[in-house]
Amino acid sequence: MSEFWRMADNDLSKLSSFHTKSLRKIARIFWPPIISKQDLLNHCQHESIENIIVQKRWRWIGYVRRKDQNAIPRVVAKSKPKGHRKRGRPKMTWRRTVEEEAATMGQSWGTLRTLAQDRVR
Repeated sequence: MSEFWRMADNDLSKLSSFHTKSLRKIARIFWPPIISKQDLLNHCQHESIENIIVQKRWRWIGYVRRKDQNAIPRVVAKSKPKGHRKRGRPKMTWRRTVEEEAATMGQSWGTLRTLAQDRVR
């Protein structure tokens, strides 16, 4: 269900902390041995939770982009709520998170549409 989450930095930090703590317990690496997060992930042959969430989110976006024009997930993904928000900094929404990730990858919504058709990529 992480595909739908709006992931704030605070939430991601807590989730990452829980993930590494759980991996340490599974791998039976207890206190006091100090091991970096990257060494722990390599030892467990696992990816960071940040990468897992991004992969799941983009898999979901590809699924939604391949859906029919009138499908509910596609309509909701394209919709923008009406009305105005209060003054101040805009809230970080799921859509803004996705658009920011796409911009860092050098992609736009138009190129994502063509990429979504190739399911393997």
